[in-house]
Parts: sequence; structure tokens; C-alpha cells
Amino acid sequence: MIGLPDPGDWEARKQRRAKKKAKATGAAGAAASPGAVPPQMTNPWETAARQLQEQRTDPAAVSAARPATTPEPSTAGPAAAPWAVVDEHSGAAFARRFGRGVLWALVGALALLGAKSVLVPKKAPAPAQQAAPAQSGPAYPADEARAVAARYARAYLAWDEKTPETRAAMLATVLPEGADTAAGWDGHGRQDVLAVEPGTVTPAAQRQARVRVDVLVRTPAPAAPPKPGTPAAPAPPAYWVGLDVPVVQAGGRVVISGPPGMVGVPASGPAAPELDGPQADAPFSDQTTETVKQFFTAYAAGQTETVTAPGAVVPPLPSGIALVAVESWTADQGGGADRTGTARVTWQLGGAHLEQSYRVRLTRVVAASAQRWQVAAVLGGTTT
Repeated sequence: MIGLPDPGDWEARKQRRAKKKAKATGAAGAAASPGAVPPQMTNPWETAARQLQEQRTDPAAVSAARPATTPEPSTAGPAAAPWAVVDEHSGAAFARRFGRGVLWALVGALALLGAKSVLVPKKAPAPAQQAAPAQSGPAYPADEARAVAARYARAYLAWDEKTPETRAAMLATVLPEGADTAAGWDGHGRQDVLAVEPGTVTPAAQRQARVRVDVLVRTPAPAAPPKPGTPAAPAPPAYWVGLDVPVVQAGGRVVISGPPGMVGVPASGPAAPELDGPQADAPFSDQTTETVKQFFTAYAAGQTETVTAPGAVVPPLPSGIALVAVESWTADQGGGADRTGTARVTWQLGGAHLEQSYRVRLTRVVAASAQRWQVAAVLGGTTT
């Protein structure tokens, strides 16, 4: 480290003035005791310069005042500077040099970045593609659309040339005001609608939608034979007709927006997937077969209260249905107080036999020291 910091030019001028007075004051300074208090200086750097000048002028006096172990500075050679440079051997010098290196490296990096921004202008980012705004507003009234389309299909496909006003009045309730209530009918013939089944609603733009409706119609036989030379095409007594009905929501209601189109009805459904059924419990099936038979006999007779578990509610079948036989009863594997199984039952109704399937749930009823199985619920079909 530097023995004393550089006092500046003004200190150098004061040192030169101090050299002129050195001879007069040198002896007094050397003879002064080490513990004497130096006179008050106007500037602390003048005192430091004066002491160094005294060391240069009279090294013997200074040597006598210093401890014996302190080496004397060399005065050989040209005139030495008033400040002595002492090498640092601690980590402070390394830390200072390292900090200066980091600072210069940062300055260089900033300079390179500035030059790059000038020589290679940054490209403007491409505008991001805006996502399509989500459709807002209330959902389409599908239930109302099905109801309106079903009413329209029933009126549209039912006509009688003897009472054309009936069809027109029914169509007017679902058509826009002022629409043609003939709806494409020429006013001849007769056709009856037996059933209407509304299906899928497909919404479209401008609050429109297309409703699929299946209609079961029947064309009665003509009252008189057709004229000679015009054979009538045979028509089935009843058949299904598909109808695509266009609707639109307007004024808070759904109305018919245009003429419909007849479409075909598939002759069969798609192939059903293979479903894994439950494993059978043969011993339990044999144990409860009589219980299941008694239930279905009472089920057809309208007396389910006597064969159902306490608290169970199983409405009886309507009159005119008689049990022919419980074809099979298979209980599922399981345990506990509730068990389920599948029953295949043949009924007699309408002069015919009809086989059906049921899922039956049994529950164990304990009374005193006895217990038995009774029906707690019955559901049609084989869905597990």
C-alpha cells in the first residue's frame, strides 16, 4: 500500500516551502521526545510531509528514535520521492484487481451489445394469431326445438282431404306469422300419424337448428278402387318416416324456418359390443329360484306387497298380463345381505307369449330366529 495518500499539487508546493525551513527546525524535531505532542497544523498532510523531509535530512536522528527492529529506508541513488510504496501480500490486492477485471468485462459486454443493436437491428416480432373468440350467449333451447319440431311433424304428415282446415290450424301454431299453412300439400288423399319421436338437434348459424324427427305413419286403403290404367303402388299399413325440420329462434320462441325434408330410416342399428356379464352363483340361484317365481306370479296378479321386502315399493303390472313361466333365474356371484341376478320371464298378453328379461335385487329379511330372501327391487332389461 502507499504509505500516505497523494496530497495533491498544493501539498507539493507546501513541501518545497517546508524544505527551506528544514535546517532550522531539524535539530529541534530530532531532539523532541517521542511522547511530545506536535504543534497544531492547519493541514494534516503538511505534518506528514515535514516528517518525511526530516527523515531524509537527518536519518541518524530518526534511527535513534525508531525501534531497533524497524529497517531504515534507503536514501541511496537519486532523490527519493516523499512517499514510499509498500507491496501488499494480503487478499485485498487480489480482490481489488479481480473487481477491476469484472468491471472491465461488464463494460466490454455492454459495448458489444450496443454495437450489435446498431449493426443488427432487432426484428419486430410477428403478430400473434388471435384465438377465435369463444361463442357467447345462452345455449340453444334444444328441448323447445324438439317440442316444436315434433308438433310440426305430426301436423305436416297427417292430412285428410275432407278436413283440410284441421291440418292448417295445427301448422299455424308453429309457423311464423303469415306463412303458408298448406306447407306444400295439394289437398288430396289421407294419411294418419301414429307416433312421433324427436331426436338430435343440430344448432347452426343465426340461431338456426336442424331437428331430426322420426314419424310412424299409416296410409288407409282407398275407399274405391283406382281408375283403370292407373295402378296404385302398394303401401305398407304403417312405416317410419324420417323428417329433418329446420327451426329458428326468434322473439324468444322457436318457430319453423322453412319446409322440411324427408329422409330414410336405417333398417337396423349398428352391431352391439360384446359385454362381460357377471359370473353366476349356482348354489344361491337354486336356493332362491322359488322366491323369484312367487314374486313374478304376484307381480302379474297385482299383489306385490306380500312378496317384497319391508319398505320396498314395486308397482304391479297392469291387468290383462299373465305369467306363463320363469324361464331362468341366475344369481350373480357375491355376498352379504343384498344379492342381484337376472331372470328371463314369459308373459301372456294380447293373445301371444312374450319373453322378457329383468334384473332382480334380493335382500335377506331376519325375523326372530328365522330368515328368508325377498325381492327389494326389479328393473327391466339386462343392464348390470
